[in-house]
Amino acid sequence: MSTSNVTVFMPSVLTLIGIPGLESMQCWIGIPFCAMYLTAMFGNSVLLIIIKSERSLHEPMYIFLGMLGVTDIALGTTIMPKMLGIFWFHVPEIYFESCLLQMWLIHTFQCIESGILLAMALDRYVAICYPLRHGAIFTHQLVSQIGAMVTLRAAILVAPCLVLIKCRLQFYHTTIISHCYCEHMAIVKLAAENVRINKIYGLFVAFTVAIFDITFITLSYMQIFITVFRLPQKEARWKAFNTCIAHICVFLQFYFLAFFSFFTHRFGARVPPYIHILFSSLYLLVPPFLNPLVYGAKTKQIRIHVVKMLCS
Repeated sequence: MSTSNVTVFMPSVLTLIGIPGLESMQCWIGIPFCAMYLTAMFGNSVLLIIIKSERSLHEPMYIFLGMLGVTDIALGTTIMPKMLGIFWFHVPEIYFESCLLQMWLIHTFQCIESGILLAMALDRYVAICYPLRHGAIFTHQLVSQIGAMVTLRAAILVAPCLVLIKCRLQFYHTTIISHCYCEHMAIVKLAAENVRINKIYGLFVAFTVAIFDITFITLSYMQIFITVFRLPQKEARWKAFNTCIAHICVFLQFYFLAFFSFFTHRFGARVPPYIHILFSSLYLLVPPFLNPLVYGAKTKQIRIHVVKMLCS
């Protein structure tokens, strides 16, 4: 349905057009996107199998890594089938309720991933700054409780976005979404009503999660660096620092892409739409793709078990 002065009441079907301006190239863009998705699925699945099968890896650091792998698999699977359906099979239609569900799942998994990165940073902080108390503090019960709290926080914070759209917005200018997946602001911008509350709550969720998590992650690593540089032996300093390199790399790439996508969507009026949509898609695909590669390359225990698995 094309845009016009006529409003649509509670549309049953929306249309995702993919990447505006690059429609003729979408079939080719889908190839690297699909390759990243398949690599992410394979890499995270291997990590989960290794962590589950090796009792020596049943420690908080690796359990959190397993949680991150499950989240990455779920996040990629939430967006890629529909995205490839648009790119390769020209099936842009999606039911309105399905679009809202995809939006809720995407933002919930993003929030969960941020919470898991915070938990991993706190685990490294206790392990390096209070090594004798680490086992007593980070018990399996506490790790399970952290996982449940991170999941509940994400689900509860994101749910009102879905409710506000469903209950407040009934009339829409158009049913065409200039995106390749259902994103909160992309849906809100379709509405022909006052969307100020929706925008304010969306900003509240984004800044609440980002400021809280980034603040404590940064403080944790600052304290870790202070403790590491006070160690008397150079070998001990390097060994302690090496356990954090993978976490820092994942933390930086996750939040760099997140902030670029967030600010260009809301304040980047001069940024071409296809640039924003490409980066927002990469923001969802790159972390699941890179996480198993980074942890597989930088974590000695995982690297040893991967080689052992391949040789056997």
